[in-house]
Amino acid sequence: VQLQASGGGLVQPGASLRLSCAASGRTFGRYVMGWFRQAPGKEREFVSAISVSGSSTVYAVSAKGRFTISRDNAKNTVYLQMNSLKPEDTAVYYCAAADANGLPNIYYASDKRYDYWGQGTLVTVSS
Repeated sequence: VQLQASGGGLVQPGASLRLSCAASGRTFGRYVMGWFRQAPGKEREFVSAISVSGSSTVYAVSAKGRFTISRDNAKNTVYLQMNSLKPEDTAVYYCAAADANGLPNIYYASDKRYDYWGQGTLVTVSS
């Protein structure tokens, strides 16, 4: 599966952004989808993930309450709505796909589970 992330940009603290990740090539509905990010000089970290069914989601502590992950299987797209952005959210955001092996409500937080990665989209939060 090929993944294309978009929606990043430069915003002020407190603003919102919605990232999108469009998938193509294979059956989107068989994949757990995740968002990760990597800030300058730091390791890549987990942000959020969503099950195939969309009914199960998980968030990093830093994202909980501010970010919302969702997916539209008909459009082969996963979204990350980010509200109340902070300077520490500045990073390149990556979407990733992991085979759910037929399990509709499973999700993964470990990047080791993900087989396919998008190219990343830069989010900069600065005044």
